[in-house]
Amino acid sequence: MPNKVVHFRSIGKVTFFRNRLSKNIKISIKPDKSVLVSFPMFVSHREAVDFLAKHEEWIMENQQKTAAGRKSLEHGTLINTKLHTVELCRGEKNEVHPNGKSIKIYAEDFNTDSSRSFLGEVIAGIYRYEAARLLPPRLKELAAQHGFSYAKVSIRNNRRNWGSCSSRNNISLNLQMMKLPDELIDYILLHELVHTEIKDHSDRFWKRLDQLTHNRAKKLAGEVKKYTTYTI
Repeated sequence: MPNKVVHFRSIGKVTFFRNRLSKNIKISIKPDKSVLVSFPMFVSHREAVDFLAKHEEWIMENQQKTAAGRKSLEHGTLINTKLHTVELCRGEKNEVHPNGKSIKIYAEDFNTDSSRSFLGEVIAGIYRYEAARLLPPRLKELAAQHGFSYAKVSIRNNRRNWGSCSSRNNISLNLQMMKLPDELIDYILLHELVHTEIKDHSDRFWKRLDQLTHNRAKKLAGEVKKYTTYTI
């Protein structure tokens, strides 16, 4: 069943996601203040909406905390990606000036919702370009090195996970991986490659992943959790 996105006047965009692995209804507040409601297969959409309504005040309070804790973006800030240097510049309107590996992004105030949304779209576009050029070759290299095989690889902007491997061994990778250190990128690639052989997260899966990461699989998984799949 596809995700259902509903806009609520008080709390904004809410994505309802039916998860076959969930045992309870869970509410998550994302960095952009959007809300994700994950619920089990046996729970109806109506029940998920009722659960959301009962926690509306809590959601609004946490959205305010999220906004208050959001990092301020200043003019002159440099953002170094894998292949580019991005500079935030003061301008009368939102626009982008690319010049090879140097990219200038202009806005009157980068801390407004509209400018942050614009900046997020531009950065995501840069990540997508870089991910398409860096991730497939590295995945191929690691697969050959460790004796794995897979079908296809795709690049997506996924807010729920860093990667996935289908039953047919098609691997999907999150373009947001471009913000991670190289060691964590390799960990995610190896994680998905192991899923070509072991489709669950059993002890056997982690033991195999430990063999490929010098017994650091769980530690690296913890490091990945320090990062968000949201652009800004």
